[in-house]
Amino acid sequence: MQPENQTSSYTCREYREEMILLSLQKKLSAPDLTPKEKEQLLTEIAAVEARMGMD
Repeated sequence: MQPENQTSSYTCREYREEMILLSLQKKLSAPDLTPKEKEQLLTEIAAVEARMGMD
């Protein structure tokens, strides 16, 4: 637990990237995706993960 006088370095941008990643992952689980759509989603997910330093 952090002391109250310390501020978190978690930014709005990081939150936004996380929400984008979650939405892309949710879209990826759709059963009616074409192979091309699935490939595009995987490419977008990889790009977001790279921006987040998760690659």
